[in-house]
Amino acid sequence: QVHLAESGGGLVQAGGSLRLSCAVSGRTADINWIAWFRQGPGRERDFVAAIGWSAGNTVYKGSVKGRFTISRDSAGDTVYLQMNNLKPEDTAVYYCAARTAVGEVTRAGSYDSWGQGTQVTVPS
Repeated sequence: QVHLAESGGGLVQAGGSLRLSCAVSGRTADINWIAWFRQGPGRERDFVAAIGWSAGNTVYKGSVKGRFTISRDSAGDTVYLQMNNLKPEDTAVYYCAARTAVGEVTRAGSYDSWGQGTQVTVPS
């Protein structure tokens, strides 16, 4: 089993930056993708970004491309989401997820392990 723990959320003014971290542990050899999803108030869980666990290739939601960057540290046990130029519409609980099987990278149902989430608030 894979275990995930997010940190780094908070309140930031529009135009500011935050870096979220996802600590990854457990059966990491089974992982093929790690992704960030977010869920705003009254909304469905939405794909943000993903990184291939072995190759490091990345995929982004269109509205965050150029503002958010997903990366993995050299030790391989932490995945980051650097968020710049934050907007009120980025307000959500952000979740880290791991995929060990197959399925569409941008679909929440493809992921089988989830963290507890971290709140990001950007006041309007």
